[in-house]
Amino acid sequence: MDSIKQIVAQTGLVDLKYLNTPEGEMYLQIAVASVAVGVALALYLATASTSQPKKVLETPELTLSTTEPHAMLPTITDWHPMKLVDKTALSHNTNLYKFDIPRPTGHVKGIHPEPVLGLPIGQHISVSAEIDGKNIVRSYTPTTLDGEDPGRFHLLVKAYEKGNISRYLSLLTVGQEVKVKGPKGKFVYHRDLADHFLMIAGGTGITPMYQIIKASLADDKDTTQLRLIYANVNEDDIPFVSSAQGVGRSTGSLERSVASLCKHTLSLVMYQDHALIPGWAFFAQYVLNNAPAGWTGGQGFITRDMIESHMPSGGVGARGKVLMCGPPPMMNAMKGHLDALGYPKPNTISKLDDQVFLF
Repeated sequence: MDSIKQIVAQTGLVDLKYLNTPEGEMYLQIAVASVAVGVALALYLATASTSQPKKVLETPELTLSTTEPHAMLPTITDWHPMKLVDKTALSHNTNLYKFDIPRPTGHVKGIHPEPVLGLPIGQHISVSAEIDGKNIVRSYTPTTLDGEDPGRFHLLVKAYEKGNISRYLSLLTVGQEVKVKGPKGKFVYHRDLADHFLMIAGGTGITPMYQIIKASLADDKDTTQLRLIYANVNEDDIPFVSSAQGVGRSTGSLERSVASLCKHTLSLVMYQDHALIPGWAFFAQYVLNNAPAGWTGGQGFITRDMIESHMPSGGVGARGKVLMCGPPPMMNAMKGHLDALGYPKPNTISKLDDQVFLF
């Protein structure tokens, strides 16, 4: 300590006599401690600045279950390449695309279940492609439920002349890939969400409705009443069976429950062209702008009266929701009808607890 006193005294800042007093020694001890802390901090910062950055943790090895299928979307990476394995024309401008879900590392066919997307009912995926040097992304709802077509998912997409991703998909050939990401969306369906769903869809806006309908009808504990009004321009635009129809809920049988929904995979079960039969779990009314001769469904545009006829018996105050998806002009017209019937205006971005939800 005496040598430190001599060094400090030589600076001329503090007199040596003062440093030899008890107060001076205390001052010196505090000063030395402060310098030590400063040096330690400087050494730490210097070491940190020259050290190598921490490595990002390696992707952990997957532990695959032999009973539960691996869900691809919520895990490991953002974008997943999905290979097109089948493409079927359903109308002059609408195709059904079937994509393989890649098997994760360690998957053994026959031992591990085929992978699934892991997409909650009512949510959608993003599809990305590079078009004219730009990365374009669009959202689509698969028409399949997880595990319905093991190891695959289906997309129903209408191609537009000026569309980006829709036209890109229409030009795809079997074996080519697209990039997929998800889940995305604010709507997640479960059996206790509402007692009644009034669904209004136009064109390929049917896809989120179709997914919800299938999930509900496949669940024998689901008592939700489903009512669909589905609009198209021409009969050829409908990738589903025409006219109005209804079905009951068939316990434990997805195939029988949804057998009236889609003509490219399933056959028609029942027609109901007039009054709604009480107790039917699902009822659909088809509407065409250009109705052909003999058409028994709705004609022209969806009207306020059509919507009112499919509302729950308790009206707006009942425990029901309105779900809508379709072209913007159509959706704007539907908002006007719903407002006239007393429904609340939908939010700019719909939330799950909204009574009127716009996909």
